[in-house]
Amino acid sequence: MDTDEKKKVRKAVIPAAGLGTRFLPATKAIAKEMLPIVDKPTIQFIVEEALKSGIEDILIVTGKAKRPIEDHFDSNIELEQNLKEKGKTDLLKLVEETTDINLHFIRQSHPNGLGHAVLQAKAFVGDEPFVVMLGDDLMDIMDKKCVPLTKQLIDDYEKTHASTIAVMKVPHEDVDKYGVINPEGEVSKGLYNVAQFVEKPAVEDAPSDLAIIGRYLLTPEIFGILEHQTPGAGNEIQLTDAIETLNKTQRVFAHEFTGKRYDVGDKFGFMETSIEYGLQHPQIKDNLRKYIIEKAKELSENKK
Repeated sequence: MDTDEKKKVRKAVIPAAGLGTRFLPATKAIAKEMLPIVDKPTIQFIVEEALKSGIEDILIVTGKAKRPIEDHFDSNIELEQNLKEKGKTDLLKLVEETTDINLHFIRQSHPNGLGHAVLQAKAFVGDEPFVVMLGDDLMDIMDKKCVPLTKQLIDDYEKTHASTIAVMKVPHEDVDKYGVINPEGEVSKGLYNVAQFVEKPAVEDAPSDLAIIGRYLLTPEIFGILEHQTPGAGNEIQLTDAIETLNKTQRVFAHEFTGKRYDVGDKFGFMETSIEYGLQHPQIKDNLRKYIIEKAKELSENKK
């Protein structure tokens, strides 16, 4: 890893080419990543985490019907001028926060799994280490003082100069929904050597309850592996399979995340996140709390 030791982690890749079938019919014409948590699209949380972690350039891998993502992060001169004329400075600030970011876009014409999506970033990344950030996982979005998970991975890389994958403990009965690691012992607190990465193992065969979540810090050697990776689970190019191959030629660590993860990739997780975020939102938190209390009383009375 001598060639990468002095390279800073500057780039992030956000795969956003999925069809969003779990949110149909809403996602028939709207990108899943643009569905709002109260008033902020889910992908904006991801971009904000990247920027807070020191990332300088971001590539979003898009697909069909994803143009609204590009529009969201572009300037809207007419809207901005309207807000200026009406003196709505707070709203203007919110709008301007989504522009002037070094964002790049590439189209994944034929979605074929997460590994295939990451492969689209080869030219963008070049020979640098980089971060992959999945939009279905929001991390610690209620805690503005915490160190972002992406920054935690970057801090690990600066010590090890090796690929590092974020993991967290999940209920054992859920391990077949994730990539899972077989830990080989802790290098330091919360940082594991990994004997094996297994994509969606059967519950009875899972080597641990430490599941891969949506943050990966990878060295550029992953691209050569992805180019020749055979389809795995779901007959798609699986990133976990490529990481397992990488782990045979260079060290790949696992970083255990102990914060709060919000899974906005399914309906219940999305609603849970919206409610918790809403309870901290300055404009609606009081009314939402009052509504929840009243609704709980109503449901309790109906059971009697």
